[in-house]
Formats: sequence, structure tokens, C-alpha cells
Amino acid sequence: MKWRREEEQAPPVEASGVPDTGWATTSTGAMANWMAVVRWSAWGLLLAGPLMGGWALASAAPPVAAPVQAEAPRAQLASSDAAVASAGFAEVYVSAYVQAGAGDAEAAEFAALYPAARSMSWSASGGAERATSSDAVQVRQVSAGYWSVTVAARITGSAKDSGRVRYFQVPVKATGGRGAEAWTAAALPAEVAAPTGSKGVAPELSYGAAHAPLPSDPAAQTVKGFLTAYLTGRGELDRYLSPGTALHAVRPAPYTAVTVVQVAEHGRAPAEGAERQVPPDGVRRRLLVDVEGDKRAGGRPMSYAIELRARDGRWEVAALEAAPALASNGTQNEGEGS
Repeated sequence: MKWRREEEQAPPVEASGVPDTGWATTSTGAMANWMAVVRWSAWGLLLAGPLMGGWALASAAPPVAAPVQAEAPRAQLASSDAAVASAGFAEVYVSAYVQAGAGDAEAAEFAALYPAARSMSWSASGGAERATSSDAVQVRQVSAGYWSVTVAARITGSAKDSGRVRYFQVPVKATGGRGAEAWTAAALPAEVAAPTGSKGVAPELSYGAAHAPLPSDPAAQTVKGFLTAYLTGRGELDRYLSPGTALHAVRPAPYTAVTVVQVAEHGRAPAEGAERQVPPDGVRRRLLVDVEGDKRAGGRPMSYAIELRARDGRWEVAALEAAPALASNGTQNEGEGS
């Protein structure tokens, strides 16, 4: 009976039959599902921890020391390209310099290349000279983006030694900002002596002894007809070309006639009498041909490296090669239209 009295004195319960403890309770099945989710989540975190840690270590790059003021990468010209560009600028600069005193337009053109020239005055006799040609003969890099270019200029109109080649040294600075596409002169040109150095030695070519073209050699006739059509515009050029070879005659035609002076054979010359025989299809010959153009002002000697190919019992021009073959270079030069 005492036990029953204590039961009667127990704390009152809510209408739902669950004590008000501050936690929301669910059924036994729901609670089991919830605990399963918690367990699987814990296992997932436990397994993912080492994987995420390894990924973090692998992706972490070693620290790199950066400059105080980092800039975006700049598109700079390659050194060889920059040398060519600075040389071209120096050639134009010397030409403008020689005739800067001819008038306001010439002075303004020169000042565009050398801004300090805007405050300069030129003598009254200045500007009578002209640079009929200007060519860079020496290019030296002084420092990054700074070049020294020596220009050979043929000056006409001077009171003394008109037409003589004179040499000018030009300091050229790249001022392209984000790229080296703009140039300016750092100072006026300095006239200097011709650059010194040993003269080049003529290279040895990979051809036999030159000889006059043989009238009995059909290849010589092909070469004669081809060069006549190519340089004078007389005759059908295509009839001398191998299939697939694309060449066009020089326009306007610079000569009225062409004479083949001598021919040299690449490699071993054909056996005696071989030129009279019908060549098998596909046989090739490479010739160095010396010609002379009959121009109104007089003849002019020239040399052509020509590759011939036999087809249907006759010789055809397969390529007008870019350069004669050197003795030390056994590879075939690539030619126009080959």
C-alpha cells in the first residue's frame, strides 16, 4: 500500500504521456533511424579525414618569393626578332637624319624618331644630301631592350665623295611598355669607320666543274627554254614544268633575251654520252646554271639552281631551288614551287 501511495504522488505528466524534459522525443523506430544516420555520418567523416588531408598536402604549392611589385607577364619579342626590328628602325632613322634639314616635313619625320630633335635647328645648307640606301651591317645588344646598330648608308648630293658609303652608329631603345613593339633613338647618330673584321670566305658548292651547255644535252635545251620564258615572257612557261610544280614568270619581264653561259652538275656528272640517251622516268638532275640577261643597259650575270626530273623521255623543271647546294650540306634545298 505504501508503494501505491508513492505512485499516486508522482509528478504529473503531459497529456501526451511524455515528461517535459526539454528534448523532443520520437518513437523507438525513428530514434533507431536517427542513430543509424549519426553512426554512418561519423564513419564518413572518419574515413574522409585522411583523404582530405592528403589532398590538401598534395595541392599545397611551395611558397615562391615574389617581387615587391609584381606585374602581369609581358609579351616580349625574342632576342633575334628584337635585333631585326631595331636594325630596321636604325635604317629608317639614318635616312631621315641625312635629309632632316630639307624642310619642315623632313624635320618632323626625323623628330618622330628622335623626340629631342624638336628643339634642334638645322643649318641652311642642310638637307641637300640623300641616303639612296641604308642597311644595318652590325647589331649589338647593349642591355635589355637597348641596341647599338651600325648602318651603312650611300649618301648622294654632298659636295665631296657623293655616292660614297658612310657608316653611322645608332643607339636604339625599345619603348613598347607592355611589349617591345615601339622604338626610339636615344641620341643622334655617330659617324664611324667601317666595321672591321675578316672577309668572308666563299663557300664550296656541291657541283662539278662548270662547262658550256652541250647542244646534244636535252636538259640544256629545257633549261634554256625555261629561263627564256621565265625572264623574258616569251614562250609558254608551263610546257617546261613537271606536274605539280607551280612557277610564274617574272612580271614585268626584265630582259629581252637570256643566254646560258655555263652549267655545273650536282654530285657526279653523268657518264659520257648519257645526255644523248632517253632518261628513265623519275630520274633527277640538279644543275647550277650561269646565265646572262640581255638588258637594254647591258647584260647582267646571274646564277640559278634548278632541279630537273625526267618524264616521258624528256627533262622538265621540278623546282627552282632557293639556293645552290653546299658541299658540306647533303640535304636538298627547298625550292620555289617544289
